[in-house]
Amino acid sequence: MKAVVAIIGGVGFRPDGRPCDVETPFGRVSAMRTSIGDSDVLFIPRHGECHLPPHMIDYKALVCAARTEGASRVISINTVGTMGYHQMGSLFLPLDFVEFTWGRKNTFYEERAVHVEMTKPYCPDIANHLRSAMRSQAIELHEGVYVCAQGPHLESPAQIRMMRRFGDVVGMTGYPEVVLARELGLCYASLCLVTNPACGMSEQLFQAEDVLGGMGRFQETIWQVLAETLASLPLTRSCSCSAALDRARL
Repeated sequence: MKAVVAIIGGVGFRPDGRPCDVETPFGRVSAMRTSIGDSDVLFIPRHGECHLPPHMIDYKALVCAARTEGASRVISINTVGTMGYHQMGSLFLPLDFVEFTWGRKNTFYEERAVHVEMTKPYCPDIANHLRSAMRSQAIELHEGVYVCAQGPHLESPAQIRMMRRFGDVVGMTGYPEVVLARELGLCYASLCLVTNPACGMSEQLFQAEDVLGGMGRFQETIWQVLAETLASLPLTRSCSCSAALDRARL
């Protein structure tokens, strides 16, 4: 059975399920067939078995694997640092993004000019269902701009002061997934877990284990949100994501 929704999971976020390999033009992707609530999904671990650093991930292969397996919607789970004093463990829904990356392959169209429209980078329909799920469970929700940094080191306090002028949370994996999904006509949304203050936002020094610990403590909450969201999503898409290429080719 083909999955209608793919979940791309990050650090510490991994379900039980049946392993499967997905062949793509960009290489083989190790994925997993699983279920969330009553919904069958394709789970794709973003960092792979070796836990690749963010700048070495083949994002094109991940997104292509989702479409190859029949998914028309992708929900990405990301961990982020707050630049706006959000409470640790709160959930953040990106509505827009700014990126400070380099060298990442950010298009499927290397040999011709294709300019996808990005006024609404994240699928508004999925976002609405995520909001409803969180409200029904009385989960604290924040929305705003996701800033994607290159990594793998964290940002300096001076960089965070600059990035605060552009966005609300900072992560390393949200781009170019969002753009690549748009190029394939997929609906894409991100659900971010705030795991730590950005550098310079607190006197406490960052520890990598804080990210794993945060995901471990709040993973069940994310599963509940996903289960309710997937149960409410209609089979037929009513957004414009699938038509992204209609006016993009020169």
